[in-house]
Amino acid sequence: MCCLKYKRKEAIVEMIFLKAFVVGGLICALGQFILDFFKLTPAHITCGFVVTGAALDVFGLYDRLIEFAGAGAQLPIMSFGHSVIHGAMEKSEQLGFIGIGMGMFDLTAVGITAAILFAFIIALVFKPKG
Repeated sequence: MCCLKYKRKEAIVEMIFLKAFVVGGLICALGQFILDFFKLTPAHITCGFVVTGAALDVFGLYDRLIEFAGAGAQLPIMSFGHSVIHGAMEKSEQLGFIGIGMGMFDLTAVGITAAILFAFIIALVFKPKG
């Protein structure tokens, strides 16, 4: 009986990885499809995905996607838009209109700070063009 419980847990873990892989792969494939067929720049696609993640969070759909796919939905850039809007909505409920501006950076401050810090370090190590 003990081995049967272990096998079930192992199957559940494997299914979590499979869901994350499929959903993350589909999001990335969608970005590649848009890049190839609509001739947009990577910046356009990045902005579009951030706005899409924010819009899905406004309607409560991105949280459901995260519950289903886990890291497959949390790692792509769409999750950044979700985090910005999610923090803004939480703080606006507590503090009103001023909370929107304060809440935007609650969940994303570490990521933004890391991006700025690493960009600075890379610029010191390598010679930037231009």
